[in-house]
Amino acid sequence: MSNILVVKYGGHAMSDDSGLFARALGQALAKNLKVVVVHGGAPQVNAELTARGITPRFIGGFRYTDAATLEVAEEVLATQVGPAVTSALIAHSIPAISLSGRGIITAETLTQLVDGTSVDLGFVGRITAVDADQIQSLLDQGKVPVISPVASNTEGTGALNVNGDLVSAAIAGALDAMALIVMTDVPGIYRNWPDRGSLISSISRDELFAMKDSFEDGMSPKVAACLEAIDNGARAVRIIDGRDPEAFALALENSGGTLVSA
Repeated sequence: MSNILVVKYGGHAMSDDSGLFARALGQALAKNLKVVVVHGGAPQVNAELTARGITPRFIGGFRYTDAATLEVAEEVLATQVGPAVTSALIAHSIPAISLSGRGIITAETLTQLVDGTSVDLGFVGRITAVDADQIQSLLDQGKVPVISPVASNTEGTGALNVNGDLVSAAIAGALDAMALIVMTDVPGIYRNWPDRGSLISSISRDELFAMKDSFEDGMSPKVAACLEAIDNGARAVRIIDGRDPEAFALALENSGGTLVSA
């Protein structure tokens, strides 16, 4: 049984400077788990784009990425957000190391939305390969890799912007992880959003697949990430509310949010 846990660290949770996330990671390490963190950074990228006079655009939950947007996204994610998350973890004695996904993830241009609709998203990637050996080597050294959601294109000539949820799913699958925990801005997956009473506590991969086309905007890539992670080898995915300080600790105890299982 794998002892690898992949965490997608995004949403409001990333603005938390109280050390709750670091302490929760420390609990995971104390349980002899090996942890990989994939971080987001949409608000930070949006702020930098706006500062440069570029209007952020999203289509079907994905960021439209022209050449100027790609330059900003890679700069913000790989040289600002990733190192900042890493520094915050190191300050709490977590042996983190910041890595750009560009040296780990390969992708081809994404041409379809989650529901199969053809689309031009510019320099947005669909992951085709993950260098799991490089990540595993760091885990074996006791490190906590903190990976930015940027990929190399298949030609090796440049970068592609990749949805962070899908990056975490691909890594979880490549590492045969025991679980993927996705920290986001909602308590989980809702069967009938915005009906708060329709939160799904547990669902099978097949049942989620059958209803995947009913989700919209930012939830659609998260649902796709759940399916991809399990299809690629992860045992389970749990989507939790990163705004809730107790949610991650509960997830380590196999509780809370929405659990998607094989």
